[in-house]
Amino acid sequence: MERIRVLLVDDHAHFRAGLRALLATAADLEVCGEAASGEEALAVVGRTTPDVVLLDLGMPGMGGVAATERLVAASPHARVLVLSMSDDDDSVFAALRAGARGYLLKGAGRGEILRSVRAVAEGEAIFGPSIALRLAAFFATPPATPAEPFPELTAREREVLDLVARHRTNPQIADALGVSSKTVRNHVSNVFAKLQVADRATAAEVAQRSGLGGGTR
Repeated sequence: MERIRVLLVDDHAHFRAGLRALLATAADLEVCGEAASGEEALAVVGRTTPDVVLLDLGMPGMGGVAATERLVAASPHARVLVLSMSDDDDSVFAALRAGARGYLLKGAGRGEILRSVRAVAEGEAIFGPSIALRLAAFFATPPATPAEPFPELTAREREVLDLVARHRTNPQIADALGVSSKTVRNHVSNVFAKLQVADRATAAEVAQRSGLGGGTR
């Protein structure tokens, strides 16, 4: 039986010793090397050819995120499984963007760690229960609705500005909105004052930059 080769990367020797002892209990796993920093991991990954790199994020020097990115680039065969104390969203997503294939917390049980090493070696993406819940909650949250441009304007003033940005004349705006030309002139005057612009061309340019008048936000 070909065993899964695991490289341990953690700056705490006692923690690495615990992981080494745990992996030794599984006949299909073997520790092929150890490193105490990201720099050291990069130095040994080529000669140890691991299937899985079990890596901490909070290391001195390069740090786990940068190490993950460079390990993935240097040894595409090796799959990084993060085992960290950090459970904040920034750490999790930074590790995933860097190329990690899994993320566990250091409080994970022995069986969970062994299962995760095997799963990542087989090409799966694996997350501890609390991390999986956070990811599910993150992706279930609907995206924030973009704020309306120019909140200082009333809804009708925004309509007028949109038509100004489309290069409509005051009579054309009056026809489109079903109001008098005088009312349109008042709205245009209010828009100019609130946006602190002096003419229609400048108002149109400002509006188009914010997505009105067919412009791109």
